[in-house]
Amino acid sequence: MSVLDRFRLDDRVAIVTGASSGLGVAFAKALAEAGADLVLGARREGKLAETCKLVEAAGRRVIAVRTDVTRPEDCQALVDAAMDAFGRVDILVNNAGIGTAVPALKETPDQFRSVIDLNLNACYWMAQACGKVMQPGSSIINISSVLALTTAGLPQSAYAASKAGLIGMTRDLAQQWTGRRGIRVNALAPGFFASEMTDQFDPDYVERLKPRILAGRFGDTEELAAALLFLASDAGGYVTGITLPVEGGILTT
Repeated sequence: MSVLDRFRLDDRVAIVTGASSGLGVAFAKALAEAGADLVLGARREGKLAETCKLVEAAGRRVIAVRTDVTRPEDCQALVDAAMDAFGRVDILVNNAGIGTAVPALKETPDQFRSVIDLNLNACYWMAQACGKVMQPGSSIINISSVLALTTAGLPQSAYAASKAGLIGMTRDLAQQWTGRRGIRVNALAPGFFASEMTDQFDPDYVERLKPRILAGRFGDTEELAAALLFLASDAGGYVTGITLPVEGGILTT
């Protein structure tokens, strides 16, 4: 097997949550281009159909299931649909999430809990459902954030807590499952990439942030998707329990 062949995902099946927009679309497209068949989950069915077209354009099979990942029964139904359609699950990309910027003295309990429920708890329900059917050689990638490791001038306690918790969960699932079940579990910590979440930022805030990024720019989603392929494929076969920052150098400033 050549080095480039190690990045191929031919005949593997990947589940991507939050696949209706933003990074989830980029991840689904990249996985399909590498050879994987896709199972897409999100709440917005119309948007899911658009992502399906990108997967099919890459010549791969795809199904889409309306999924609210905060409901454990929906997570199980998504995995069941994957098994019914393809007979296997090799890759899980825990991408569904929400970003908020609420000052700590104003954030309500319900607001805080809703972020934790989607960004952290839901990833656990998805990993739990997939872990029951995944075979040795499978890979789980949890999408954390650079804000789990640093601050960026916005009041984001709930978001930062949820993404930091995801890193801890990643480590623990890796130690539980890699040796015993052959399932690798890793996390990506993206910096700032254009998405629906970053579209909410004030333009002045974006400009103030750029000097902290050594690369001098926001990331291209294809750069992040390439890092995801490394963790999902045999190229990352000896990597588990880690958090891979893809952030243009913001953590060094």
